[in-house]
Amino acid sequence: MTTYSIALMLHVSAAIISGTFFLVRGIWMLQGSDLLTAKPVKILPHIIDTILILSALILAYSVGTYPFADAWLTAKLLALLLYIGLGILTLRGRTKVIRSTAFIAALLTFGYIVGVALRRSVSLGLV
Repeated sequence: MTTYSIALMLHVSAAIISGTFFLVRGIWMLQGSDLLTAKPVKILPHIIDTILILSALILAYSVGTYPFADAWLTAKLLALLLYIGLGILTLRGRTKVIRSTAFIAALLTFGYIVGVALRRSVSLGLV
């Protein structure tokens, strides 16, 4: 197995786990669950997202693709920053309306990131 294939497997796995765990935490937020305050629930996303970002860097380096040189990767990076901001609002927003709206927007942004990654295109062909 090559470094690239290991990094790709780690990246895809971490993306799936990260997105799924965010969905679960968002549902817990909507339900007002105390599970959101559990220590593992607060620590685990940082570990998963670190693996996700490190594997992304290894992948980009291995194939010579870089943000701001390739439009699709730039779009993915900018959408990731938006997703992080919306994720923070989802879990820390002042009101449930803000948190719920941010949650839906974050899920849509996550879908966009996945679509861009799969197609390696900024446009998802929706328009």
